[in-house]
Amino acid sequence: MADVHNKKTRSYNMSMIRSKDTKPEIMVRKFLFGNGFRYKLHDKIDLVSKASF
Repeated sequence: MADVHNKKTRSYNMSMIRSKDTKPEIMVRKFLFGNGFRYKLHDKIDLVSKASF
């Protein structure tokens, strides 16, 4: 299927798409932190519960 946008329009559209720190991601992080979970971004272990300390 052919692209319906020209190169400039496609480049602009793709530059507006964020891959990290999106609103849903931040909402989940705030919820988890508020409920006692601690986490590191971009680490092998994603979440740590209160019982792990």
